[in-house]
Amino acid sequence: MAKYRVIPERSRLWAEARSSLHPIRVETNGLRGDVEADVEDGKVRLGAPFRVEIDAERLRSGNGLVDGELQRRLDTRKFPRVVGAVRAALTAGDGRSRLEGDLSLHGVTKATDADVTVRVVDEKTIEIEGEKTIDMRDYGLTPPKFLMFRVHPDVKVRARLVAEKEA
Repeated sequence: MAKYRVIPERSRLWAEARSSLHPIRVETNGLRGDVEADVEDGKVRLGAPFRVEIDAERLRSGNGLVDGELQRRLDTRKFPRVVGAVRAALTAGDGRSRLEGDLSLHGVTKATDADVTVRVVDEKTIEIEGEKTIDMRDYGLTPPKFLMFRVHPDVKVRARLVAEKEA
């Protein structure tokens, strides 16, 4: 299998939580990591294990009040990274794979899985994209409340990894 390095500037993470007033959206780049994959006849087969991470301080909505509370709750000084560690990558066909592994957030590591699409971008580049809804309480995070403003515990997380083959 060939080794591919995740390109932080081209890879993105989105998260959306619902609240009693409006959705709270986070969007950032900066994902890092390495992926092993075989590309044959325009199809990608992912290898495992691999690991992808992002600095927790990058998780910001653009709203100062929300961001201050988010950074405080994530305790980014004590838990500076969010890490996805993939143990198994099962190819399902049609450009789809199931990833099984662990998500580490706020000092808590939980087993999880996610269905992703995998595609060839060009002869040196692949793209992996998937989505998963997590419950922030599973990671020791209490949903914030500000007077009548209440955040729901389910957070939809979506990621797009763009990775380039190492020479």
